Amino acid sequence: MTTGLVCAYIRVAHDEKTQRRMRSLGIRPDDLAESFARSSGPGGQHVNKVSTACTIRHVPTGISVTASDTRSQSMNRQLAMERLLDLFEKQREEKQRQRLAAESKSRRQKARRSRSTKAKLVEGKRRRGETKKLRSRVAI
Repeated sequence: MTTGLVCAYIRVAHDEKTQRRMRSLGIRPDDLAESFARSSGPGGQHVNKVSTACTIRHVPTGISVTASDTRSQSMNRQLAMERLLDLFEKQREEKQRQRLAAESKSRRQKARRSRSTKAKLVEGKRRRGETKKLRSRVAI
């Protein structure tokens, strides 16, 4: 009797929606490895005897996701795949947001001040200088 993990590269066709998401994220099925282990928690004898927990790992990045929510291996497999794709989409959105923030910051830093803004700035500095001069010692 074997109790170890079973690992295999995924070669199974997923539903059309999952395939579209994988293509849009640039994930190839050959880059994914899945393993099955015995789950824990509710589910009775079925969960204890059958390897229902599914772990899918993206080999190039090392990111892995595990699902053991249901008693069904195929449902856990689908859940793990959806979670992995959600994770990749979240990372992509974060990179996009950081890139836009960097562009926006660069644009703000390069922007020149208008003539009136410069005049207000200089006037404020002049007033501040006068205030500081008044604090100096009085000559006797």
